Amino acid sequence: MDPWGQGPHVGIDEVGIGPLAGPVVAGAVILDPNRPIHDLQDSKMLTPRKRQHLAEIIRERSLCWGVGVASVAEVDELNVLVASHLAMQRAFAQLSIEPILVLVDGNKTPSFALPCVAVVKGDKRIPAVSAASILAKVWRDKALVELDGQYPGYGFAQHKGYPTKAHVAALRNLGATIEHRRSFAPVRAVLKQPSSVTAQQKPG
Repeated sequence: MDPWGQGPHVGIDEVGIGPLAGPVVAGAVILDPNRPIHDLQDSKMLTPRKRQHLAEIIRERSLCWGVGVASVAEVDELNVLVASHLAMQRAFAQLSIEPILVLVDGNKTPSFALPCVAVVKGDKRIPAVSAASILAKVWRDKALVELDGQYPGYGFAQHKGYPTKAHVAALRNLGATIEHRRSFAPVRAVLKQPSSVTAQQKPG
């Protein structure tokens, strides 16, 4: 028996709250109870290969799904929490089926015109939320790999924008790109340096 009641419910999760660069991305998934997907769990607990494999199955077997993005500019203008909620609302807007309930990972929810429940560790406990986290993670990782080609030397393909030692060192040595979040302290500190530069996008 479904503890959330009868009727379709959508799982929503985001990735990209902590990175110094790149967008925030959210996934929204309504699973098909007649086409179960095995091995769904928090996307961070899966290998990249397993995530990619599951993402393909999720897109194929789900009743519907969506991915929403909030840009670096929106993160800086709104703050990262508000931007993450905007990405969730955009993912929800792509659904072709109207659910009766929204289940969001975490302890805060965006505004939706239907009942919404925040579930702490929902990406570990609720299959639809796990599926949403996987779609969002795969989309964002692909975007950061593409950024790696545009901005060589930063290591975006490896750290996906997170504040690793290598990333912070590259940021200090090469300056901030337009894909770096200026509202985040390590980026702001680099921009305040008298000798700081802003890396431009690679042509083409």
